[in-house]
Amino acid sequence: MIMMTRTVGILHPGEMGSAIAASAIQSGMNVVWCAQQRSAATASRANALGLKTANSLQELCELCDILISVCPPHAAIEQAKQVIACGFKGVYADINAIAPDTVCTMEDSMNNTDIQLVDGGIIGLPPTKPGTTWLYLSGKQAQTVADCFNQGPLETEVLGDQIGQASGLKMCFAANSKGTAALHTAILSAAENMGVRQALEKQWDIYTTGFTEKSQGRIRQVARKAWRFSGEMKEIAATLEANELPRGFFDAAAEIYERQTGFKDIPDEPGIEAILDAVNASGKNKD
Repeated sequence: MIMMTRTVGILHPGEMGSAIAASAIQSGMNVVWCAQQRSAATASRANALGLKTANSLQELCELCDILISVCPPHAAIEQAKQVIACGFKGVYADINAIAPDTVCTMEDSMNNTDIQLVDGGIIGLPPTKPGTTWLYLSGKQAQTVADCFNQGPLETEVLGDQIGQASGLKMCFAANSKGTAALHTAILSAAENMGVRQALEKQWDIYTTGFTEKSQGRIRQVARKAWRFSGEMKEIAATLEANELPRGFFDAAAEIYERQTGFKDIPDEPGIEAILDAVNASGKNKD
């Protein structure tokens, strides 16, 4: 089967976005990024991959058949608005961690334009080898986006042609993985305050061997991304509310992550004590 080579724009090549770009390159796509108002770190990642450079979003929109948005949840709608304003004509894949209602709002904003929206959700860390990271897609042009990654390490699956399916799956998965990490952070923070953390962790390991180590490992792993996970928790809260379920736990999870924003961009994972100190100190400061 002969695959068409397309020009794919990446918004933006951060840690995940650059890995997505690498997968597209390995699949034979022409990949472009927009250098306008991006950081030196982003430029370094793009240059290391050999991405072609567009000097403005307008230029990127004119060069590309497909745009893939990889940005923090809170920026997804604004990013789409900017692309609409540039008069982009092609497939726009939003693969951010946003609620189905948010992506449906995005779809409404694209009515009467030449943009074909694809809904996406990434599950896993930045892809480096097959079988570790999945991109779920939905929408009428979902297969077009999936075909951009037919040879790289990124696994793709089309769920259907309905906008909201892929983002819904992402929200439910992250509700468990990242929501559980936030829950354990809150529990350990309370236990630390009461002087019973050591006893709690001992009891955890009596019931499930290795539970404490696994829990702490996950808490430490997500701390450096807490600055963007707070927005994701709010999107999950909105997803539950839209399905007539209580949203309160995930609003609280958002606050747990907001208390860890000081770990953004640090070179190494923080220790568990540093994380609990940050969570507890932020609570005391609010008082």
